[in-house]
Amino acid sequence: MKNIILCGYNWSACKALELLLERRYNIYVYTHKSEWYINDLESFCIRKKIPYSLEKISISNLPFKPDLICSIYYRNIISKDIIDHVSKNIINLHPSLLPNYRGCSSLTWALINGEKEVGFTYHFIDQEVDTGNIIIQKKEKVYDFDTQQSLYYRVMFNGLNYFYEAIDLVFSGYKGKPQEGETSFYKRGCPHKGELNKSWPLDYKERFIRAMINPPLPRAKIEQQ
Repeated sequence: MKNIILCGYNWSACKALELLLERRYNIYVYTHKSEWYINDLESFCIRKKIPYSLEKISISNLPFKPDLICSIYYRNIISKDIIDHVSKNIINLHPSLLPNYRGCSSLTWALINGEKEVGFTYHFIDQEVDTGNIIIQKKEKVYDFDTQQSLYYRVMFNGLNYFYEAIDLVFSGYKGKPQEGETSFYKRGCPHKGELNKSWPLDYKERFIRAMINPPLPRAKIEQQ
């Protein structure tokens, strides 16, 4: 049985855990506390009786020597000693066509910038941010009616359809291919601090509004008798 660590958060990591469970791997999870409007991986681990930690992954708190580490929307940088410990068998699902849109808020910025195509990339994690060799990469169309939410869910849903293929390629010894082409990087934080500038062109304003639709609807409430 393979030992796999999942480092993740949000809906996509919940789905990744479900897929790992279907293959009956020995699994341990590192995740984060979730806001009420975010799909909660911690609760899902409790429901499925999967051991987990809310601490950042480190050599000192590893439960076992993993055969593979999968990062799906994990919000911490994974350190070099962890990468070396698993002989570089550590992969990430990134919502962009790397090397373009490295970093954070990839799809949000792509929508704001008017990209006609986005996509997802499974890649190996190395010491830098989103620079490792590509395992699988697929394109997705951006529609004029997309919001940040619809684009994110479609890209990540389609990306997770290739989760098993990415895992199998790694276990087969595939080392991926180097990233090539134009590079861009966006740091963590809300684009333009979430503030619309009146001087922007009208089409840029429109895309910015669609990119800022996240989150959420009001909480569910108990009916008052």
